[in-house]
Amino acid sequence: MGDQPRAPAAGLGRRLGSLGYEVLLLTAILFIGGWTFLFFARALDPALARPLLQLYLLALGAAYFVYCWTHGGQTLPMKTWRIRLETRSGGAITWRTGITRYLFAAAGIGLCGLGLAWAIFDRERQFLHDRLAGTKIVRCEA
Repeated sequence: MGDQPRAPAAGLGRRLGSLGYEVLLLTAILFIGGWTFLFFARALDPALARPLLQLYLLALGAAYFVYCWTHGGQTLPMKTWRIRLETRSGGAITWRTGITRYLFAAAGIGLCGLGLAWAIFDRERQFLHDRLAGTKIVRCEA
């Protein structure tokens, strides 16, 4: 058996388009999750509720992304833009790799988007979190 041909890397424009759609979807998820948290956390001291809310929203985002990446390599926006996340060698994303990528992405975005801006200077136009986590985003064939 020969090697399967590798999927071509997704272009920066396609990845940024998907990212824009991802922001809209994630905003809705976090809004509903935040509202639900606040409904149940009314009895908490506000000094405790705020950091718990922040951790909860970070965990909610992780659950969404890591689940999608480990179950087919795609979120809904990634399916729409016909891109998929995989390891550098072309394999499926494991829970460990997904969590690692999510944490690197959250840190890079938290640093004024430095992890995304990295793609401008990267020789393969990869985001910093993909470079560090050993992942890549590829185009899907129709």
